Amino acid sequence: MSSTLLRNSGFRSALRASTASKRAGIAGATFVRGKATLPDLTYDYGALEPAISGKIMELHHKNHHQTYVTSFNNFSEQMAEAKGKEDISAQIALQPLINFHGGGHINHTLFWENLAPTSQGGGEPPAGGLAKAINESYGSLDALKEKFNAALTGIQGSGWAWLVQDTQTGAVGIKTYANQDAVVGQFRPILGIDAWEHAYYLQYQNRKAEYFKNIWEVVNWKAAEKRFQ
Repeated sequence: MSSTLLRNSGFRSALRASTASKRAGIAGATFVRGKATLPDLTYDYGALEPAISGKIMELHHKNHHQTYVTSFNNFSEQMAEAKGKEDISAQIALQPLINFHGGGHINHTLFWENLAPTSQGGGEPPAGGLAKAINESYGSLDALKEKFNAALTGIQGSGWAWLVQDTQTGAVGIKTYANQDAVVGQFRPILGIDAWEHAYYLQYQNRKAEYFKNIWEVVNWKAAEKRFQ
């Protein structure tokens, strides 16, 4: 997992880039004039049913993701003030909050892109270089799903499982990240699944294994293929 220093550098770079232009993105996340913004979905909230209910999608997007966006912006402003005052103690206290909410914004932005209604290709298997890389590392797509779901089930508390690409070797692998830690540094995020309770509990209650199984029916492998290099 990447260090906090790398995460901090990524967020500062994103803010500098977004200030230079009206709209810029980092890892799929949206920023307007230096502030993070909630991205629009390319499908209706109910379009992923029955795998994910429309009510969960609405709450997850409009409430939870918006909270990460708002909090990231608020804490970033407080950080700017603390730097202006050369208040190092305040900066140290604020950095974990910026990392958490900034990571939440990036992770969820990628997550929405990872999903698609079946009418728009959701659930269709990957092709090309990504399919080849999956077969080389796991033998088959079904084997990947099995290991991915095992990784999701093994997350204690809240977190994410990601199919990542090693930027040094090009190989793909499965990694889990606690809370809202973002995939940065040596690894490139290809496909992520949210294992926080707010992603499934309203529909699946304590049957999270069922959620992990069903979400593959609406995974957008086309988006994953675009991230694979």
